[in-house]
Amino acid sequence: MGLSFTFRRSSMIWNCVALLICCNGSVGDAADNLTSNPKSRSFTFFYGATINELAPGSKAKVWLPVASSDHDQTVELLVARTPGSTHFTTEREFGNKLIYFEAVADARGEIVVDVEYKITRRELSIATAEAASDGAPEHLKSSSMIPVDGRLLRTLVDDQTVDGDNLAGIRKLYDAVDDLMSYEKPIGKPWGRGDALWACDAHYGNCTDFHSIFIGACRDLHVPAKFEMGFSIPEKYGEGEISGYHCWAKFIQNGRWIPVDISEADKNPMLKDYYFGNLNVDRVKFSEGREFDLEPRSELGKVNFLVYPHVEVNGQVHTKFVKRFRYADLSN
Repeated sequence: MGLSFTFRRSSMIWNCVALLICCNGSVGDAADNLTSNPKSRSFTFFYGATINELAPGSKAKVWLPVASSDHDQTVELLVARTPGSTHFTTEREFGNKLIYFEAVADARGEIVVDVEYKITRRELSIATAEAASDGAPEHLKSSSMIPVDGRLLRTLVDDQTVDGDNLAGIRKLYDAVDDLMSYEKPIGKPWGRGDALWACDAHYGNCTDFHSIFIGACRDLHVPAKFEMGFSIPEKYGEGEISGYHCWAKFIQNGRWIPVDISEADKNPMLKDYYFGNLNVDRVKFSEGREFDLEPRSELGKVNFLVYPHVEVNGQVHTKFVKRFRYADLSN
């Protein structure tokens, strides 16, 4: 493909933070300096999956999320290879782009899909966050895993008064989630479903669990808040494998969608201030929202979220597949 790569030390951002803290005395100052010159990052992203453990000759319905251009990223879809007729559709509630196809499993009981993108991701800050064009009522609703009835807010702040009309109030929720939760993914435990009440009791989980609590508490304050789901890109420039998905959240304040990434803050405490109101370039978004209908609609009803292939065989969800996600940086 003739790609040209630019390498940088993976510890560069940590060195910058440490230097700024040493000179200026606070992580907040470090975060301010890191966002004074917003960055961008261009890379190819390979979304590959081998759906396996199917009965040879069985017919499957497959939905894939599609990365698309928006305020935060520019996306060019280069290739979409599926064994069936590829249909590009749009989910109705949140506007997520999808690929839908039907295919027959081969003699090995497999269906192979490959989608390739060219992506430029832009760093976000409070000042450069996307304008919120309306009140986003779809991001105020209660759902089966994120109830909007005051319980999540009370879990985080007890009897404290929190003002949802200013950043300081929402920062209290951000800090409270980080204090409550620990980023852990123990084998055999039900983490990762984004069940906010479960996460409050368990006190651990992944990015989905962290941000479910935060989003629900924001909505308790009548502040619209939403999921964005995709993948983290390793900070080190070059190329390589990507093991799994990542998600973050946004909330509306002063007419803008302000980003947060609480699970990354929990893993990187020195960047806790940065991840309130800022997002780095080392990611790509594929979908937003939770509990929505696919297009065409599934007979099984709404999906919890969509980032991996959603596969149905004989009216049942099929979850067996091998991930083949990769990135390769392009020279800037």
